[in-house]
Amino acid sequence: MTRRRSGGSPPTQRQLRVGEELRHVLAGVLARGELRDPALQDLSITVTQVRISPDLRNATAYVMPLGGDRAADSLAALRRAAPFLRGQVARSVDLRLVPQLDFAIDTSFDHAQRIDGLLRRPEVARDLPADDADPAADPAPDDEAR
Repeated sequence: MTRRRSGGSPPTQRQLRVGEELRHVLAGVLARGELRDPALQDLSITVTQVRISPDLRNATAYVMPLGGDRAADSLAALRRAAPFLRGQVARSVDLRLVPQLDFAIDTSFDHAQRIDGLLRRPEVARDLPADDADPAADPAPDDEAR
């Protein structure tokens, strides 16, 4: 009997490992400037994560242009360059099937900024303990005092 994974289950070790290898290859190609698309010229793009499907046939690379400039243009250019990038992955990573590549803008930085802003609001700050009451901030006792 075959176990089926539900859509909400965490990725397997193999998915994580393959995703990280794909991230390294894509980041290397983008860093070397091997893409000739004018929309990607003079633009530094960070590949933050690659999520791969359980069957390793589809991969989504989450990218962010430096400073968030021209995100829509760079995303469209990366999607146009997906066949070339897939060929680069095929040359660099030893897989039986090379996954289809898709690209998405990474919104985790925006999400983290939103949470930080919420935590800094006065109504939330009054519920947090004072900084000088933080037990982690206390210095460790000296070994000589024992």
